[in-house]
Amino acid sequence: MSTIVWRPDDTSEPSPAKPGSSELFREDIIEFIDKTIEDFSQELRGLSLDIHSHPELRFEEYYAHDALTTFMSKHGFNVEKHLHLKTAWRAAFSNGTGGRTIGVNSEMDALEGIGHACGHNLIAIAGVAVALALKAALLQFNISGRISLLGTPAEEGGAGKVILLDNGAYADMDICLMCHPAPGPKGSVSLSSSLALQRVEIEYFGHTAHAALSPWEGLNSLDAAVLAYNNISALRQQLRPTHRVHGIIEGKDWAANIIPDYSKLRYYIRAPTKAEMLQSVKRVLPCFEAAALATGCEMKLEPQSMVMADIRQNKALGEEVARITLKKYGDIDYEWGIKSASTDFGNITYALPSLHPGFAIPTVPDGGNHTRAFRDAAATEVAHNACLSVSKALAGTGIRVLLDDEFFDEVKRTFEEDKAVRDLA
Repeated sequence: MSTIVWRPDDTSEPSPAKPGSSELFREDIIEFIDKTIEDFSQELRGLSLDIHSHPELRFEEYYAHDALTTFMSKHGFNVEKHLHLKTAWRAAFSNGTGGRTIGVNSEMDALEGIGHACGHNLIAIAGVAVALALKAALLQFNISGRISLLGTPAEEGGAGKVILLDNGAYADMDICLMCHPAPGPKGSVSLSSSLALQRVEIEYFGHTAHAALSPWEGLNSLDAAVLAYNNISALRQQLRPTHRVHGIIEGKDWAANIIPDYSKLRYYIRAPTKAEMLQSVKRVLPCFEAAALATGCEMKLEPQSMVMADIRQNKALGEEVARITLKKYGDIDYEWGIKSASTDFGNITYALPSLHPGFAIPTVPDGGNHTRAFRDAAATEVAHNACLSVSKALAGTGIRVLLDDEFFDEVKRTFEEDKAVRDLA
């Protein structure tokens, strides 16, 4: 996940949200949530650093799976291990009769070669913190409701949440909440969106030949890959500045004196909305086809079936997080965060009312997500504290969903309004 990088020497101020009334809903519960999460701070930090020091790639988060499920069992949650996927899990808690279900997500996976350089160790404990605070509030204030915390594997390249969504793991939730770290102004929470994403894999099959003695006997699959790469480079001038098309070329058994008979490209196509992205896909695919035609190679093109949608931040949920954040923890912004990245949580926001704020952690210049510097930043105490602040705001928002029927009606109404807008696109 690549993001817009905020530099520590930036002087720009975040744009504050204006969520209407600044009065907090049930400030007594908000204060209780704050204290509860602070009381768990050291346990949560230990869990975060444990996961950070044991980075695991997509669908192989065995250590994190066991660490997190053991932690949630210890704190009184009913845990389902290996939920639909071998490293997915659910921790649930209910109180009273009836009531709504607050869904929460904890990510766990790291990046190849550079560990937790997207801060998923922080996302893991943010989900845990929200769940712990909600459980404590349900018991303390005798609130009816249910908490459903999902451990979601493979955000990086595996779209684990999409698989879980397709298997019904989100069906019990009335809303879903999570958060994500990114470089940004100190003390700031972002409510930006993200880019929709389609991955495409293309293979070219040619014919080997001696590159000096008889090159005319060959069909050069590397030429096909290079032509496709250049075709897309030419197309970029006619794409909107907010769209992204990027990829790599791979080979197999290449040698300088042999015409290559196989090449492979992996490409990502992104745009601000799912509808826009699908339009860009239609323009990009002919670039690959033209390269095959020009070189005489055969082509195999496979768009991956799991499209990742853009994040549709629920307006009512976002305003409540903004209200709590502005009152107690910092600023709200709509410009930084992960708006130029992509996440499988976008699909969740299309399915039910959801929120995915970013929270700012300090990094060095050019030390944004997916760098070793960001990996190091994700283990700092200041990043931990920022994670707890946004977790408090999310938990407070979840409480309002459970207690305030008019507010929940507004959550549903704004979700349906946004659904109507996107369906017209």
